[in-house]
Amino acid sequence: MSAIPRQVYFRTPRKTKPEAPLFVFLPGLDGTGELLRVQTEGLEPTFDIRCLAIPPTDMTGWDQLAEQVVALIRTELEGEHHRPIYLCGESFGGCLAMKVALRSPQLFHRIILVNPASSFSRRPWMQWGSLTTQWLPEPLYQLSCYGLLPFLSSLGRIEAGDRRALIEAMRSVPQQASVWRLSLLREFHVTEMQLKRLTQPVLLIGSRGDRLLPSVTEVNLLAQQLPNAKVLTLPDSGHACLLESDINLYQLMQSVCFVQDSQYTSPEFTPSILTTARS
Repeated sequence: MSAIPRQVYFRTPRKTKPEAPLFVFLPGLDGTGELLRVQTEGLEPTFDIRCLAIPPTDMTGWDQLAEQVVALIRTELEGEHHRPIYLCGESFGGCLAMKVALRSPQLFHRIILVNPASSFSRRPWMQWGSLTTQWLPEPLYQLSCYGLLPFLSSLGRIEAGDRRALIEAMRSVPQQASVWRLSLLREFHVTEMQLKRLTQPVLLIGSRGDRLLPSVTEVNLLAQQLPNAKVLTLPDSGHACLLESDINLYQLMQSVCFVQDSQYTSPEFTPSILTTARS
């Protein structure tokens, strides 16, 4: 049996593309890095993909987590300072992406936040629910994963195999790790002054059908604080929108001119608020 990593690490595809822009994905609360599976086919022709994995035993705070992610990215660069880096965070990973970008703002060319969980600390019922997690007996904790599914996703929009993958990813998180990560969300905070330091283009994707968090409201709030942001609204999608079979993240990025043509040229990026019919 292989040893469980003690620190965060990157999952890499079977074939890396060191000549391509680096696409770094920071996952949701499951921390597995495996749920980008639906999107990798669309992203792989253009990007060199890395998915962060957070070990189930990890009890690291925001600052140290962000520091570790930046260190991993710098290792991937191997001295190539002109390589574009796209930082993408979903839900919990959206919060981590903000912390990572603020730790090293000059490192990233583009930032994508998908249904970021930054509103969690402002939702009293979510905070109360997260606190009860630590008191659940283990069997009830495992069952709660199934109870959360209708809130996490629009199940009819996700293929059966991907629904199973979502359940498995949720169940793979030990109760202690889940309690810790929820506590991080309860204390997550960034100021408007901090966000104004992120001057690179930021794409904010919010699902109108999100039953877990007010994601559309949140991305619009973040857009008011980020100097160079676009909001893209998915009218029918749920919280785990990247698992939905008819959502193509690469095409969404292309639709708002968010993909750089090369290492040295960038398309014009004008902040705006858009709604896409592709959801």
